[in-house]
This record gives sequence, C-alpha cells and structure tokens, in this order.
Amino acid sequence: MRYNVYKDADKIIHKSPYLVANPESIKNKWNLLFKNNNPIHLELGTGRGEFIINMAKNYPNINFIGLELYDSQLVKAVDKLRSQNIPNLRLICADAKNISLFFGKEIDTIYLTFSEPWPKKQDEKKRFTHESYLRLYDKIFKKHKHIILKTDNKILFQYSLESLSKYWYTFHIVSLDLHHDERKIPNIMTDFEKNYDKTEKRPIYYLDARFDD
Repeated sequence: MRYNVYKDADKIIHKSPYLVANPESIKNKWNLLFKNNNPIHLELGTGRGEFIINMAKNYPNINFIGLELYDSQLVKAVDKLRSQNIPNLRLICADAKNISLFFGKEIDTIYLTFSEPWPKKQDEKKRFTHESYLRLYDKIFKKHKHIILKTDNKILFQYSLESLSKYWYTFHIVSLDLHHDERKIPNIMTDFEKNYDKTEKRPIYYLDARFDD
C-alpha cells in the first residue's frame, strides 16, 4: 500500500511527547517509562492512530503502544494527540521486524488491525500472521500469547486462521461479520474501519487467538 508523503512528517512526530524515538533503549524497561506494572498491549501497523488512541482512553489501566512504519501515517496520530493527556499511550515509528530489539518479554496482547494482506504468494512471509512473525512474537510475549486480528480481507483471514492453528493457538472468538455479530463483541474502530463501514458492504472478520503455555 502506498501512502501520500506528508511534508516534514519525521520532524513533526519527533517533537511529540508520545513518540519513543529510541525504543531499543527502553527494552525491558517499559514499566519504568509508564511508571506502573500494568499490562502492555501493542498494535502493529497503527496507521493514523484512531484505534490505539481510543483504546488507551477507554482502558486507563492498560498501557498501549502503537507501532507504525510510515511517518506520513503516524504524523496523523500525532496531530490527533495535540493538547491531549493520555499517560498510558506511546508511539513508535519503526519496522515491525525489529520488535524483539524494542521489547523483552513484556507484551501481553498484540493487535493486528487491518494489516496489509500481501495477497501474492511471493509476499506471504510479509504477512503479520506468517510463522516467522509468530516466532518473533514469542520473543516479546510476557507469558501468555494473545493476538487480536481484524481485517476486511477474506484471504488474509483464512490464512491467519490456518497459520495460528498450526502454531497451536486456540480461538476464543471468531467472527465472520464483526459489525453485525449478535454477540455484540466490544469493538473500537480504526479510521479505515469507520470509512469502510460507510462505503462497503463486505463483512469485517475478527479473531481472538490465545496460546497458554
């Protein structure tokens, strides 16, 4: 997916108090940065930040970290955070491949919200639910593994169900139409999801997968 270039995005995000510019230096010390021992939840591909910002507001006893590769996306999250005080939220601008450099066994939950589906077979290893990423997550999960995924891409969803199942995750919740599920699954929308809900008729797929050692 290509994103529009945002002028001076890098400079803008680095001025934000929410950005952790050198996450390598915080590895195994995130509880000190947040000044508590609350659970830490990580979103990979946080985009414009709508989801992670509202999660932090709604769950003040959980610490949230949004990681996004593109500064032209993350700058929009920074814009939303101007003049706000959300002490349980931090942002990282980096490649998800490097998360084991940023975290020890400190993460309780990982969110994969509308990740790039990488539909071509040759790009399979880039999917966030590919085995190589699942092995990477093993390095940062605190104890129990917990992944929550939302996507509008049926192929990615099917792939993720199979990949997680092969990796011995169990599914606590699976929904083939999240927005119309009779179980009323709690859901905070991303920016993409809000726009999609207005313009598209295809369902949103959702899974809550766990692996308790």
